[in-house]
Amino acid sequence: MGKKKDKIKYIDDGRTLADMSGVSPRLPKRNGAAPRPDAKEVWKTYWAAVKMMFVPMLVVIVGLCIVYMIAFALFTLA
Repeated sequence: MGKKKDKIKYIDDGRTLADMSGVSPRLPKRNGAAPRPDAKEVWKTYWAAVKMMFVPMLVVIVGLCIVYMIAFALFTLA
């Protein structure tokens, strides 16, 4: 058959899972990673996404208004 797996032993040292005392407050260095974008680039990206979703948002809002007016007319006139 296969190899026998070692049984994992858990040792209770009194700490909780939320013990964050050993975590450094500094951010890790970004070796070789792309530099963080500045505020202007982030703003341009945000507005590009907003412009891309503007027409679909209007279509959904107009569709909901039409459904509401039809339902209102059906229940008011009935």
